[in-house]
Amino acid sequence: MRLTTGIGGWPSDAPRAARRAEQLGYDIVTCGELAHDSMLTMALAATATERVELQTSVTIAFPRSPMVLAMEAWDIQQLSSGRFSIGLGTQVKGHNERRFGGTWSAPAPRIREYIDMMRAIWESWQHRTKPAFVGNEYRYTLMSPNFDPGPIEHPLPKIGLAMVGAGMARVGGERADVIMPHGGIMSDRYMREVLLPAVRKGLVASGRTWSDLEIAASGYLVLYDDEKEIEEKMLAMRQTLSFYGSTRTYHSVLELHGLEELGQKLHSLSLQGRWDEMREAVPIEAVAELTQVCRYDDLPGFLEAHREYASRMTLALPARTDAERERAADLMGRIQAVTTPRAPVGLEL
Repeated sequence: MRLTTGIGGWPSDAPRAARRAEQLGYDIVTCGELAHDSMLTMALAATATERVELQTSVTIAFPRSPMVLAMEAWDIQQLSSGRFSIGLGTQVKGHNERRFGGTWSAPAPRIREYIDMMRAIWESWQHRTKPAFVGNEYRYTLMSPNFDPGPIEHPLPKIGLAMVGAGMARVGGERADVIMPHGGIMSDRYMREVLLPAVRKGLVASGRTWSDLEIAASGYLVLYDDEKEIEEKMLAMRQTLSFYGSTRTYHSVLELHGLEELGQKLHSLSLQGRWDEMREAVPIEAVAELTQVCRYDDLPGFLEAHREYASRMTLALPARTDAERERAADLMGRIQAVTTPRAPVGLEL
């Protein structure tokens, strides 16, 4: 099991944070794209590290052309000596149109074309193939010598795909190297009943197997030492659930758990701009419905039993004191020693 940790904030902080994660023994460093640019952050992280894999989580695709992201990913792959993966996300309609000022169309078929065009661009640079990609949304049929960076001495960048719905999960099974379930609103039940079966359909349609991709462990999970921490951490999780639960795109998770009314209430509060009230609108029982719990020391066994499909997971551990660093190193080592079959139980191929 490979361990992931995130970095964020101002890009000037990225080199130090990435180097620190590498020193602590993490396998993968990720960054989101909320208030800062993910590609710039990863480029800076690449300059300060030597071993750790670098992955955006996520880069918002549709406001940029596939050529723009293909070029940036190519440069970071060369800069990092082959350690870069680009994690793509589509965002929701309102943000694409009203925050980014872009366009919106059916996201699953569009991101499929997007990925195909990015790979067509890289193939033309790496293997000198003729540009000949024509889709409904995108086309790539021209590459002049002045604009061709040429091959690099590394594999093509990996592509990850973020998802909540079954349609995107199927595209992930067809095209992605890394399956990235949306950690902001996810349950183990939803993973097993909706996302993973859809990923399997994509694998079958494309003639691939579970070993052809990596899946990030997902599902709300509270880690604790003392049982009294459980309620405290669940109360803190209300902020995350209130934010993502206010967006109708993510209501499919809530509906599976019988929490439709909560989603409608949160959406209504967001439309009214009553952001401060949203957290208090989430009862702890709703968080508990979505969440699994596990003691820190029991985590390796939990992963073997409940995340058998995964080959990577995000883990945040305190490492301020010598004692905390020693404990973190021990637990991280035990988790990294976990080997999973990577095929979800009941969905083997």
